[in-house]
Amino acid sequence: MGYQLERWEDMSSSEYQVTGMTCGHCEASVREEVAAVEGVQDAQVSAQTGRLVVTAVGLVDEAAVVDAVTAAGYSAVRI
Repeated sequence: MGYQLERWEDMSSSEYQVTGMTCGHCEASVREEVAAVEGVQDAQVSAQTGRLVVTAVGLVDEAAVVDAVTAAGYSAVRI
C-alpha cells in the first residue's frame, strides 16, 4: 500500500571497486550517498573487499554513482 513493487526484469545491477574504505562508517557513508542516486533501490558495500553492488530500476547513470562515492570521500570505478 503506498508503494509499488518493481518487476524483476526492470531491475539492473552494476558493480564498482571503491578505494579508501576501512570500516563500517565508510560503508555507511557510501551506502547513504549512493542510495540517493535516482533509480537506486539497494547498495551493498564492503570495506573489506572494496566492492559496491548497486541494484536499480532500469539503468543507473554510472557517473552519478561514481560522483556519489566521491561525495562520500572515496573513489570508485565500474568493474
